[in-house]
Parts: sequence; C-alpha cells; structure tokens
Amino acid sequence: MPLTLISWNINGIRAVLKKGFLEFLKKYQPDIIALQEIKIAEKDRFDAKLNFPNYTEIWHSAERPGYSGTAILIREKSNLTIINHWNGFGKFSTPDQSALNKDPEGRIQTIEFEKFFLINAYFPNTRHDLSRLDFKIKFNNKIFAYVKKLEKKKPVIITGDFNVAHREIDLANPKENEKSAGFTIEERTSFDKFLKKDMIDTFRELNPKKIQYTWWTYRFGARRRNIGWRIDYFIVSKILKKKIIKAEILDQVMGSDHCPIKLKIDL
Repeated sequence: MPLTLISWNINGIRAVLKKGFLEFLKKYQPDIIALQEIKIAEKDRFDAKLNFPNYTEIWHSAERPGYSGTAILIREKSNLTIINHWNGFGKFSTPDQSALNKDPEGRIQTIEFEKFFLINAYFPNTRHDLSRLDFKIKFNNKIFAYVKKLEKKKPVIITGDFNVAHREIDLANPKENEKSAGFTIEERTSFDKFLKKDMIDTFRELNPKKIQYTWWTYRFGARRRNIGWRIDYFIVSKILKKKIIKAEILDQVMGSDHCPIKLKIDL
C-alpha cells in the first residue's frame, strides 16, 4: 500500500497555523505527518483548542514551555492501525533517569504499525559555541542504538530534523562552516556511522547529485538567495530500499525556517 509521509520542523504550531498549515494538510493529504518544534505545552494545546479534523494526534510537549516538542498526525482514511506508541525511549529507557534518558525536551516519539516502526525525532542543536556538542553525540548514539533494537522486530522509518548536514553537497557554504554547529566533523562522523549500519538516506539515495536544502536562517535573505542546509531527513532500514517510490523536498512551501520533506513508500 503506497503511503505518503511528510516531516516538517514547523518552528511553532501556533505560528504555522497562521501561515496556512491547514490548507497545506488539505492540499497534500499525507497519511502521516511528523512535526518538530511544536513549541507548545500540553495544557496550552488544550486551552488553544488545537485540533486537526480527520487526523489522529499524538503529541509530546517539552517540559519547558514554548520550547522544542514533537507531534505526529495520522490520517484516519489511511487505514493505518496503531499497535502501540510511546514518547521518549519507552521500554528501552534505562534506570539512570538522566535528562538524555527521560526526554524532557520532547524530542522522540515512536509509533508501531503493522509493518514498520515510525520514529519522529528532533535532534539537539549543538549551539554556536558548540556547548551542546557532547550532548548531541550522546543523543545520536542512544537513538541510533534504539533504532537498531527496534529493527530486530520490524523495519524502521526515522524522520525529523537531525540538525546536521551530512556532506558538502548538503549545504551552500561548506568550507566556511567546517567548524559550525551542524557541520562539525564529530556530528557528521556520528551520522555517517549510523548510515553505514544498513540505513538509507532516502532523498540522497534517489537524488545522488541534487542540490536542495530544507533549512535557511532568517538572516541575510538566506532563503531568497537559497543559502541553505539540508538537515531534515527520512532514513529507512535497508530492507525497505526497494519500497521507496519517491523522496522530495518541498522547498516552495513557506511557513517556517524549514520546509517540509516528503516520502512516498509502498508498505
């Protein structure tokens, strides 16, 4: 069954709703849409009466108000059966109760469907001074190990804002950004190790030489000039390689400093 999945760092659910998000849903009608940086607390979501007709909603707010957070919407007509879902690492959590383990920033969601797991993830930004680089690498290692554990049961699709440009082709000015957050050798090496463990970057798999970006700073007219980075991904288990139909970057869609990415896959 062909499924259409979309992932989008919306940079605030209330903001993107004012910029045509419902119209976007109506136009593209994704079976699943994974959102990052929802920036709304659980209680505020209900107070704001946020609801999306014809979609089942799963939210994961950060403990800190107005920060981070993720959400997944599943179109009811898609006939996808949710077997289980959890926020954070679920049963794969460890007893240490660290911030990394407890996921207080609302960064990870998992849904188990009949034929695959879907993970929606908002990876940490290492910050301009790289003060969160160590946290980012630990986060990478934990979530990548988590993916491989899930794979023992069924294939995995992990999507979201990974906050890293993998190769030089994935950002406009690689030489000037060699030591910048999102393009440090540590982040790129970490991501590269993950991809070498039988995981596929769907966009690059189908578009090996295409230059297209998913994020632009609000400064310097970067989006107008297309000075961007590709830091949002659909990564799938290698076993799903022949199931991939199309992987796209919807860079004409406005509403955030990121644009949506789209995956069509036969599951």
